[in-house]
Amino acid sequence: MSNSIEDDSFSKPVGRWSVYCYGVGHMLNDITSACWFTYLLLFLTEIGLSSRDAAIVMLSGQIADGLATIFFGELIDRFGHFKIWHGAGAILVAVSFSSVFGGCIPCKLLSSFSTIVETVSYSTFAAIFNVGWAATQVANLSLYGIAFIVFEVIRAETRADIENQAITKNFISLLCRSKTGIHGDIHARISWTYWFLKILYYQVAIVYMLTRLVLNVSQAYLAFYVIDDLQMAQSSKALVPAIIYICSFVVSILLQEIAWKEQRLKAYYTAGGILWIFCGVAIILLPQSMSLFVYAISIFIGIANALMTVTAVSMQNVLIGQDLNGCAFVCGSLSFLDKISCGLTLFVLQSFHSSSPIVAGNYSTGNFSITRYGLGLVPAFCSLVGVAVTWTMELRIPSYKPLTETLLE
Repeated sequence: MSNSIEDDSFSKPVGRWSVYCYGVGHMLNDITSACWFTYLLLFLTEIGLSSRDAAIVMLSGQIADGLATIFFGELIDRFGHFKIWHGAGAILVAVSFSSVFGGCIPCKLLSSFSTIVETVSYSTFAAIFNVGWAATQVANLSLYGIAFIVFEVIRAETRADIENQAITKNFISLLCRSKTGIHGDIHARISWTYWFLKILYYQVAIVYMLTRLVLNVSQAYLAFYVIDDLQMAQSSKALVPAIIYICSFVVSILLQEIAWKEQRLKAYYTAGGILWIFCGVAIILLPQSMSLFVYAISIFIGIANALMTVTAVSMQNVLIGQDLNGCAFVCGSLSFLDKISCGLTLFVLQSFHSSSPIVAGNYSTGNFSITRYGLGLVPAFCSLVGVAVTWTMELRIPSYKPLTETLLE
């Protein structure tokens, strides 16, 4: 991209309406994703589906999501039009999400509430939801990849600079795709083989997949853990996740002011991984009589989640660098690994859960439920492997000249 086009694309202010629309779609994805992984399995088992059938619903959604991310990533790289993908995906998410948690609509239409009809119905809407979610997410992550480059350029000096910087990190990239001609005329589309020949691609893919496994698997079993294993009040299944998200939010806000360098990225990811390992051990060993300690553990889980997620996504953006015409494929392929691995992991755990003699995860000396392993051991192991792989990377973060113009009008 020529200097004149680059300067025009990265320095022109972003309209507040664009910022608002982008933010609504992004928040919709985040909120529905949080509810999906935290409460879907619990919801399905409580309305009467077996653990295996609930896992089938989850797996169908993950497979649809994984395949859709690859497909949408290729289409976005070819044709652009991020706003269209973002908007269409947001509509699908809103409609299908309410159809899943709103009850079995086909069951009511067919006047049949058999297990097969329920499972097929929920699996279908789960697939539709994840297809819409994938369209919005690939567009979001691809835009974020462009925004990362801009964000690294800006150095905050005043309060106004800090405010502009915080908003710019998430939303400046809308401008970079507002004219699809820039996308198609300046650079040829990057081939998939370009990424497959990069060692860093595989390293980042492993770290990103393991990080998402940590988040999603722990989310899926959190409600089961506090209700079944620790025998806590029903309100705890909402309070514990809330503490985790609040802590993650606060830490994420603090992390956005950091200028990421190679060693700093690795150090922060390692800190998050080590925190999760200790939390995993505590979750496995925590007896029911000390259940209130789960609130303290949730604080550290929130911190660890933020540290690992922010740095993992930053590593993904370092991988993309200035190769923006292939960013949708990178985001899509990494998300594919994330979705398929998560779906299979939850399916296996739920299969063991349904046949385990330790019903509902009751704690006793020397016996641990599948819930404890799912919430404690799996994330801890993934964190350990993720940290090990991180230190094998060579992350080359380029330096950019500073911008002086405001980026939000």
